[in-house]
Amino acid sequence: MNEKTHLIASASADQTAELAAMLAPALAAGDVILLQGDVGAGKTHFARALIQSVLGMAEDVPSPTFTLVQTYPAPVCDIWHADLYRLTSIQEVEELGLVGAFETDICLVEWPDRLGQLAPAHALTLAIRTSATDEARMINASWTDVKWDNKVSRWNT
Repeated sequence: MNEKTHLIASASADQTAELAAMLAPALAAGDVILLQGDVGAGKTHFARALIQSVLGMAEDVPSPTFTLVQTYPAPVCDIWHADLYRLTSIQEVEELGLVGAFETDICLVEWPDRLGQLAPAHALTLAIRTSATDEARMINASWTDVKWDNKVSRWNT
């Protein structure tokens, strides 16, 4: 499968949240978004905005840094928000039940490098990088599964 990419410039935290809100209505059960980036790059900010958009309300969405996984019941399926930063082995990932959720729920995974071979091939990867100003970000979206083509095209407007 050929990898496709889409580079998006975000000038502010609000614009990053808008990008998440634009993608949210297109998501369905089995959609996995892998959020890459350094500490403070905006992974949790993007995830929070996306989750709140799917839920349609200003739900409290804490960072799952210490809980590892937060789940949110949504109309279509549950949303899993995972932060794998503190994990050290594939076995710890398996114990979370995250792999099963990749097929049945919407999953947002921060620090996806911890997944190793468990990373789903059908995922959308968003590599978020800081830019020239404090709030500016460059977001490089990449995917191989054609199901993301129309979903990512929402950012072309």
